[in-house]
Amino acid sequence: MSPSTSAGARGVTIGQAAAFAGVTVKTVRHYHQHGLLAEPRRDGSGYRRYGSADLLRLVQVRTLAAAGVPLAEVAPLLAADAENFATALTEVERRLTDRIADLIARRDMLRQLADGDRVLLPGRALAVLDRFAALGYGAGYVADQREAMVLARALAPEFLDAFLTQLEHRLDDPQYVELSQRGWQARSWDPDDPRVEELASAMADNLLANRELLALPTGFQARSDAATRYGLINHHREEDHGPTSIRLTALVEAKLRAAGLDIPHQ
Repeated sequence: MSPSTSAGARGVTIGQAAAFAGVTVKTVRHYHQHGLLAEPRRDGSGYRRYGSADLLRLVQVRTLAAAGVPLAEVAPLLAADAENFATALTEVERRLTDRIADLIARRDMLRQLADGDRVLLPGRALAVLDRFAALGYGAGYVADQREAMVLARALAPEFLDAFLTQLEHRLDDPQYVELSQRGWQARSWDPDDPRVEELASAMADNLLANRELLALPTGFQARSDAATRYGLINHHREEDHGPTSIRLTALVEAKLRAAGLDIPHQ
């Protein structure tokens, strides 16, 4: 600790000491509480008076704290010899460098968040979403596909890769584009409309024409909860679209299973 001001020395008040050191009175008291700065004796008027030694210690503590040295390490540093002091500062600098890198990464992520999907999805997925829009799919359909991709990336990255491969090929097929767009429009149909069964058959036949694209990744199939994950992804927002969408999806999946495909079932 620094030597206290002698009783006969005049010194300055805590407010003056704080102002001279460029800190607040609250900060000075905080340093006292942590044992970093000795509390001067009171003068005849009952006021604590800070002398030059106290001010020197206050400036040293403030400087180290402002440089990023944790308060718990300030006292040992001030008591260290020149070699140990330099070694300790090097370690503090390393930690600060790591923290700066972390803060820069967080800042970059915040900037990416302004672009929405770009922080949540890989470029390959964004390209597929752009193709949906270019082919005339509605904003609602594209939004649902985007959300399903985000879920897939979080719940089963290997499934997302297979899903994107499938879409990249399917979107080159005009018949697939027409059928999937009709499937979106079918939300307004009555669930018992015979067109639902006809559309499900056409969609299943189209998918089976390239059945190799429908194979689920081995890693995904091996998951004990594969059916649950598949359901969360493939049936995302299905209930929001009404009973016809639910029936259409169920019919298509049933037809794919009947053709020998291993489609997870909850």
